[in-house]
Amino acid sequence: MDLVALLPLLIILGAFMFFASRRQKKAMQATIDLHNSLKVGDRVHTTSGLQAEIRAITDDTVELEIAPGVVTTWMKLAVRDRITEDDEFDENDDVDEPESTATEITDSTDQNRLN
Repeated sequence: MDLVALLPLLIILGAFMFFASRRQKKAMQATIDLHNSLKVGDRVHTTSGLQAEIRAITDDTVELEIAPGVVTTWMKLAVRDRITEDDEFDENDDVDEPESTATEITDSTDQNRLN
């Protein structure tokens, strides 16, 4: 009788573990696919938030140019994602800045002192 009461709980726990491991495997495969598709010239984000351009790639490392003439070596696993053209901000784009809705508050006694 106790086994029958535990059976639904075990089924729910097993389903949760199955779907959690499946999601983790998909994320790991996506990371592996990204690392295999990297090429020299790609702009990337690292796991620490650095944006850089790939200058060289080996099996385990990538050389990233973080500023003109400054190349650093990183583990390939530190590359989080590739920066696409949609992700980059173009400084020449016309950006509509919202107008300020602030109003100046003046005290009537200050106005009288000025006059």
